[in-house]
Formats: sequence, C-alpha cells, structure tokens
Amino acid sequence: MPDRLLLINLFSADLTQKWHCFKQRLTRRHYRMSNNLIYMMTENFQNFGLIRSKGDQALFGKTTRAMKAQWRVPNNRPLADFAPTIILKAKDFATEITIHNAREQSMSTEPQISQEHVTNNQAVRHTLLNRGIRPENLLPAEDVKKVERRLVSAGKKVIKNPARLEDK
Repeated sequence: MPDRLLLINLFSADLTQKWHCFKQRLTRRHYRMSNNLIYMMTENFQNFGLIRSKGDQALFGKTTRAMKAQWRVPNNRPLADFAPTIILKAKDFATEITIHNAREQSMSTEPQISQEHVTNNQAVRHTLLNRGIRPENLLPAEDVKKVERRLVSAGKKVIKNPARLEDK
C-alpha cells in the first residue's frame, strides 16, 4: 500500500509540475505575441491587453472581468493563473493561430489583429462546445502561485531527505 501511495503522490506531483510548466509556456507565448507582434505591427503595448481581452470575450462568451469575478480572481492577477488546463491549451492554440496568421497576412493594426484573435477564439469555443465543454462553466484550477509554492516546498523536502523516497 505505501508503494501505491508513493506512486499516486509522484503522479500528482508530476501533473502539477506539468501544469505549472505549461502555464509558464503560455505566459511566454503571450509575452512573445505582445513584444514581437503587437508592438512591431501596431507600435503600441496597450493594444496587447485589448486584443487579449477581446479573445477572452470570444472564448468565454463574457468579459475577462466577469470571468475573474466568477472564479474569484484578484484584480491584480491574470485570469490564466486560475484557468484549468483545457482553457490554457485553448487560449494557447488560439494565440498561436493569431501569431501565425498575423505574420502570414502582414497585419499591422490593432483592429486587424483583434478580429483575427476573436475569430480564432470563437473557433476554439465552437470546438469545445461541440465536445460538450462550456468554457464559462468550468471550475477554476488551483491558483498557480499556490502550486508554485508547494512545488518549491516539495523540492526542498526531497533535497533535505532523499533517503525517505528510497525507504518507501
């Protein structure tokens, strides 16, 4: 039984770590979209927030502010810090399509890029709905900051007591 519990704990920790890594990748992609695409094409960093917000509206069918209220996300924190994995992947997919098409079609204005991002998020929403998943009805995931703290703490415990893993 202890071996089974150890495996369950390791599996759970592995999933948590993968989720955290994916969240970091999504953040980097949004940063890349912001720096490389939005600024270079529109020469305005404020457009990035506007474009992302319009994408959220298309994906969830409600505003970012409404989703933050629903998931009880503090105003100073990103919605993605509380988003379940399927939403992170959906947003990532829509963002990648936006980046690709904006480059391929030489988009240079906020309205062009916004419309592309909205269209992509609507397509992703349509796919989710067809599969029985309503993005705005999903429960929030655990706060990524809490997961981060738990992973750091677990890592320190393993470093302090590596023999405990071998004993089990």
